[in-house]
Parts: sequence; C-alpha cells; structure tokens
Amino acid sequence: MTFDEWIQIGVDNKWCGAPVCSTHDGTPISEAEEAEWEEGADPCHHIVRLYESEDVADAVNAHFTPYKWRSPLVS
Repeated sequence: MTFDEWIQIGVDNKWCGAPVCSTHDGTPISEAEEAEWEEGADPCHHIVRLYESEDVADAVNAHFTPYKWRSPLVS
C-alpha cells in the first residue's frame, strides 16, 4: 500500500483531513472552531506533520521541543 492509498482511507472514513500546508494554508478548522477562537477560547487542533524525507524527519525530531516532552512515539 502506498502512502497516498493509506491517507485516502483515512480521508474517506473521516478519520483525518487531506494533507495541507500549515504555513501556507493554515490549520483546517470548522466555522464553529474559528468563532470559538475569535471569542478568546483556545481550541486545540492535533496535527500530524508529513515529512518529505527521513533527513527532514530527523532534523525536525531533533529540533522541535514539544516532541521531546509530549510524544513517546518520537525518538
């Protein structure tokens, strides 16, 4: 199974959204979540970053501090 096939299963089953660029596209949120944010609430949106190579994954894993204290999955 390719990554594209795997992610399509998630999208089709509404387990996740399609991959987008957080930098250029923003975080995918609903209108209600946006209103909540605008009213001063702090809704949490869980994001899974997709890496274009193992080198990029290693570089991000080594640099991104929350991975060190939040996720036992990243080594």
